[in-house]
Amino acid sequence: MRSACVLVLLVTLGCGTTPQPQDASAASPSPPPTATPAAAPVPPGSPAPPVQPAANPNQETNDRLARRISDAIAGRENEPAERVFKNIQSMKGVPAGRLLMVMNRGYSRALGVACTHCHVEQDFSSDDKRPKRAAREMMAMNKVINERLRTLQNLEGKPEEHFVNCTTCHRGQVDPNAGLR
Repeated sequence: MRSACVLVLLVTLGCGTTPQPQDASAASPSPPPTATPAAAPVPPGSPAPPVQPAANPNQETNDRLARRISDAIAGRENEPAERVFKNIQSMKGVPAGRLLMVMNRGYSRALGVACTHCHVEQDFSSDDKRPKRAAREMMAMNKVINERLRTLQNLEGKPEEHFVNCTTCHRGQVDPNAGLR
């Protein structure tokens, strides 16, 4: 199941577009999150827990926008995204409601960004922002890496258990190298 969810995330990276918000309050930043407790150490020999991105300080804003869009597409959530939204390039066939969820709960969290990091606030279908174009390129790279991972023969576990996603590198930050400097 987890592999299927991740595959959906991989297939949908940065390619969705949504109707434009009706007011600018949807893109205003929310206050930073409170500190989270440190994770418990992993006992030797135990599998490592899955990596979780840091809390997205923009999540409240993104949730409000996602709810507004979800209300706007009510009754059409199961239609293919390309019939509901404009400029769908790599998400054809993905249900519109799932696209909205993946963008809000997947990509924005993996990079710790607001929707407007990639999308033009007044025209979500626009490709004017470099981060949106970069996200599409990253999706293609991600697909190639995962295809290659599944062909490796000397890894433990089943081939479908080997994958990378946005969080693998970004871990809640736009710059994947930010924590390495």
